[in-house]
Amino acid sequence: MKIIVCIKQVPDTKGGVKFNPDGTLDRGAMLAIMNPDDKAGLEAALRLKDQYGAEVTVLTMGLPKAADALREALAMGADKAVLVTDRVLGGADTWATSTTIAGAIRNLDYDLIITGRQAIDGDTAQVGPQIAEHLQIPVISYAQEIKVDGNKVTVKRMYDDRYHMVEAQMPCLITALSELNEPRYMTPGGIFDACKAEITTWGRADLKDVDDSNIGLAGSPTKIARASDKVRKGAGEKFVPESPSEAVDIIVGKLKEKHVI
Repeated sequence: MKIIVCIKQVPDTKGGVKFNPDGTLDRGAMLAIMNPDDKAGLEAALRLKDQYGAEVTVLTMGLPKAADALREALAMGADKAVLVTDRVLGGADTWATSTTIAGAIRNLDYDLIITGRQAIDGDTAQVGPQIAEHLQIPVISYAQEIKVDGNKVTVKRMYDDRYHMVEAQMPCLITALSELNEPRYMTPGGIFDACKAEITTWGRADLKDVDDSNIGLAGSPTKIARASDKVRKGAGEKFVPESPSEAVDIIVGKLKEKHVI
């Protein structure tokens, strides 16, 4: 079995958020981590590797420093790593990003593609399903549990206050929740090997069946009108109840007013 795990290096928002003049994130100026949902997806792939001897390839699109996230994945147990980086790919929205990643994946053999549900810097949950659409393969999102039986994958899919059990034939794409598992730590030997490992690097010229009009900032239909690292909130309503029962009445009334109860 061949598994591709798409990961993303995202800003560590604890260190502050910085923007470029065009409203896009200044990723080069911020501390970065592997996206949590993607790390859960990687752990799911590594467990399938432990169980079935699968080959796990991690792929990311980003700045050259995104190689750090790939080396972390290699240190955790991934077999191969691919970095897609090129100036013309910068500023991409979800459509341009998924187009680019799909163009890179067309160079690889795969039975299963795993992505995170969403990235903490965008929270769109769009890229994974869009990749599947570009590649014309089935997609199962919001995975809480993954099981493989031959050429069939069964996923326990989160849905509001219940869950779905969904089956698909491979090749297919799954988007993983961070709650899917507890990712393993890097091992000392894995870190040593990852530092020496060769990372395959591709640029625009290596993408298959991708048109220039669908990549980078120019190929992104989503345009940012304004960006801010702080959201101003109003002062809100203040009450001075004369008794606990009056306080309860006020709270219950507000909950009913907002249709919470």
